[in-house]
Amino acid sequence: MAQFNYFNYFTEIEEYFWRKRGAHLLVSPVDWAILETWQKADIPLDAVLRGIDRAFESYGRSRRGAAGKPLKSLAYCVDAVLEAAAEAQEAATGTGPAISHSKKETEPFSRVELANFLDDNARKLFAAVDKHGASSPVLRERFAEVAGALEQAKTLLDSPAKQDLEDLERRLTVLEEKLTATLQSGVSTEDMLKVRREMDHALASYRRKMSAEQLALVERQYLQKRLFELYGLSRLSLYYLK
Repeated sequence: MAQFNYFNYFTEIEEYFWRKRGAHLLVSPVDWAILETWQKADIPLDAVLRGIDRAFESYGRSRRGAAGKPLKSLAYCVDAVLEAAAEAQEAATGTGPAISHSKKETEPFSRVELANFLDDNARKLFAAVDKHGASSPVLRERFAEVAGALEQAKTLLDSPAKQDLEDLERRLTVLEEKLTATLQSGVSTEDMLKVRREMDHALASYRRKMSAEQLALVERQYLQKRLFELYGLSRLSLYYLK
């Protein structure tokens, strides 16, 4: 299996799915939520791709596949990906910690790319302060706090030493979790109802195909994604740096 820039986890999977489908289409919000559950579960990229391969093979033998109908969603691949992940974990038992990222010595992102990413996300947070701060002091305080923390994180890029991206990602994850918690508590009831109705409609056709645990994880990621979009914010993790 080829070596990947592990922070391109979403892009690698998205493009692989496109190639398997033979069509370059935007993945749906549900598919994005599924991608995020795999990333949060630390499922290795090669296990995801192997699972997608198996799902397409299985689909090709199905009645719909034999009739030439395309596989539409990553939701069809969930079981095969989890099975491939379990096999990878079993194979790794007794062989030491799993290597979950590339060992390339080169830095996956330039400092300019990192600085622009932090700047862009801080700018959106300050814009959210102006747009939503008057109606919610709690959101205003959190948006300003996280924007300031991103600007502070940018100073780490001035170090001449090799960038510790894992530590930067850890820092961004903490900030994103704090932001998510504030968004969930600060969003209006009507807006939350709107997002939940949209989510229920989007997931309706998948509910019988996923376990309760899988659905709960996908719902959590879906809500997080839509809340960030609702306030015009970008996700802070380096996994979203393109």
